[in-house]
Amino acid sequence: MSTPVSAPPGPSAPQGPAAVAEAEAERVSTGRRVVDRLIRARELGLVVVLLAIVGITGAIEPNFFDLDSIKETVLNVAIIAVMTAGMTLVIVTRNIDLSVGSILGLTAFLCGDLLTKHPGMPWIVAVLVAVAIGAACGLLNGVLVTWGRVPALVVTLGTMYALRGVAFLVTDGRQINAEDLPDSFLNVGSGTLLGIPTLIVVAVVVILLFWFVTRDYAWGRQLYAIGSSGRSGGQAAKLAGLKSDRRVTQAFVISGALAGLGGAMFAARYGTVDATAGDGYELRVIGAAVVGGVAIAGGSGSVLGAAIGAVLLGTIQTALIVLKIDDFWQQAIVGLLIIVAIALDRLIANQSEALLRQRSARRRTSA
Repeated sequence: MSTPVSAPPGPSAPQGPAAVAEAEAERVSTGRRVVDRLIRARELGLVVVLLAIVGITGAIEPNFFDLDSIKETVLNVAIIAVMTAGMTLVIVTRNIDLSVGSILGLTAFLCGDLLTKHPGMPWIVAVLVAVAIGAACGLLNGVLVTWGRVPALVVTLGTMYALRGVAFLVTDGRQINAEDLPDSFLNVGSGTLLGIPTLIVVAVVVILLFWFVTRDYAWGRQLYAIGSSGRSGGQAAKLAGLKSDRRVTQAFVISGALAGLGGAMFAARYGTVDATAGDGYELRVIGAAVVGGVAIAGGSGSVLGAAIGAVLLGTIQTALIVLKIDDFWQQAIVGLLIIVAIALDRLIANQSEALLRQRSARRRTSA
């Protein structure tokens, strides 16, 4: 009597780190598509809110549409928008950079001091020096976070105070004044390029550059993958072959470099620089990113949305001033807006996770 021959076992599901990484990559890719749709809808909502604020404020106070007022608002926003682009790269990796305001203050003074002591120097050289100093500060942050394994909040809080102390040490009570700076440099802050303020052109170029890089290139998508895998301590990203530490360090370097660029823009814009320049800018930059849809928990958001958030916050502050709202209520309204934005982030995250669970359940059922 012959022994029944059992059917050969089917191919078993792949096991091990490669399978885990593949499953994680598929989950992140699906999650990114869901979240991207929600982010695009949110960016459109921000534009609608912005237009509504402009319309309502203009109807109440027609002086709000004064060209000089609009120009001042947009120029002030330009510096914040440039720094917000760098902050977005850091936040999407599930980190934070509190030192950007101090970097701006230090580089603004050093840029102005360099041009004051060397009047014949091309102003672009001073700007590049400011960017390089900012990048070096960002590198310090990145190394301490990735190699030192110290939380970014702790590291950048420390460097925020340390760099502000360095700024006070370097300035030694001195102040850079507009009359000490070359006209060619000051024209960058007040001049135009093809009829558009030069600082606005710089901000738009920076925003579009990093928006395209994060949206269409592997380097940018890897930042989101690192942030999305943050809840697992970044292990999923490492299993997928991503060089997490290197990418996070690069994000901090870019954030510092753009803060340095913001410092040069600050010096060109205002002309007067002392050790307190940029004080509190870190909160304005983070607030703009959060309001613009960058999830503080990492993994989602866009540079374009963060820039819209910067414009929205700047417009709200100008509108409150034009409407003669008390300073206390100005701060309270901006703070409330940030709280609402964070709550909306959590709502979007919960909805995207629920959609992912539903899709996973349907796949298991169909299988």
